Amino acid sequence: MTLLVIRVFDEHYRFFDMVIYHDAIRWWTHGGDLYDYAAPVRGHLGFTYPPFAALVLMPVASTSAATAGWLNAAGSIVALAVVLAVLIAPIAEAHGRSRRSVLAVALPLALCTEPVRQTLGLGQVNLWLFALVVLDLIVVRRHASRWTGVGVGVATAVKLTPGLFIVYLLVTRQWRAARTACLTVAALTVGAFLAAPAESVRYFGDLMWRPDRVGAPDALTNQALTGLFARLDAPAGWWTIAGLLVLAIGLHRARRANAGGDEVTALTLTGLTANLISPMSWTHHLVFLPVAVLLLADRGLRRRDPLPALAALAGYALSVASPIWLAPGNALLENAYTLMLIALVVALPATGDDPPLPVGSAHRSRVRVVSSASSTVRALDRSSPAAPRGR
Repeated sequence: MTLLVIRVFDEHYRFFDMVIYHDAIRWWTHGGDLYDYAAPVRGHLGFTYPPFAALVLMPVASTSAATAGWLNAAGSIVALAVVLAVLIAPIAEAHGRSRRSVLAVALPLALCTEPVRQTLGLGQVNLWLFALVVLDLIVVRRHASRWTGVGVGVATAVKLTPGLFIVYLLVTRQWRAARTACLTVAALTVGAFLAAPAESVRYFGDLMWRPDRVGAPDALTNQALTGLFARLDAPAGWWTIAGLLVLAIGLHRARRANAGGDEVTALTLTGLTANLISPMSWTHHLVFLPVAVLLLADRGLRRRDPLPALAALAGYALSVASPIWLAPGNALLENAYTLMLIALVVALPATGDDPPLPVGSAHRSRVRVVSSASSTVRALDRSSPAAPRGR
């Protein structure tokens, strides 16, 4: 199945971004300036990530772009499967199904969604970063490990957007994990500076502050708030106000979810918030969107509530159909993902939002009320001795 999926995506997308990474790094290793490379396609696009990312991607220059794309896609599918296996474990248990059988359904469904298929087809690294963050803050954190935060730090050093998870760790007072993440980012960035000082100075001193160099804000595939307001031709200040409001709501709700033990929802809210407030969020960046659909579906089934179940169906349908391409110029359709992200940040159900249970009803209602996220943490904890929570 993996080979078939990669073949289909390769035929459609031709590993477009991986070709740029491949050629830019080859240009660099042959004496050119990393950030001067301009691909002879679509506006002469070039390498847009920090120098550390270029060092990580250095091996792709030793093979063909197509081979690198295939290897990246295969590894990304494995990374997605591992994360899904962790997330669906309590869901499978709650419904009396084996994890393998649920994964056999969930993985193909996830592969059909816009963020995943774009990531695979373009040769992007989003699923690797997604796995680093989720496995770090769920699996590694389960052991109250001193290494919690390393995955977030590595992801942030590769791409700046995961840095919001460091802010999340601070907001939820997970001090030790936040410190570890910050030290990891600093160590990797300093290491990259020592290896590529000119590129580091140029990137952090200039290029990082020019988001327009990666594309036009009003491009249909930019589903951040910047894209919404650019397509609506709204005043520039609106994005700043809306971004601060979304940031406050997203982190507040993530903190409440974390306090209620609903870690997966907390991470999902943080990831969706990062997509909205980022200067540019292409559709392949929205990798937490399928997780939000999974959380809605699980909540609907557990509580026999049609509202989250219908929301899950609608969210999945939009994730597959990708309505932004159906009617350019239609404000509702071309901003569909942005509007869906806003709705999820504001209203995605979380354990911390549930009303207090009546006295005496806690035991009777426990299974119905608990969310899939808190179940994930408990299901993982049952497999190892209890340990104090890492901070």
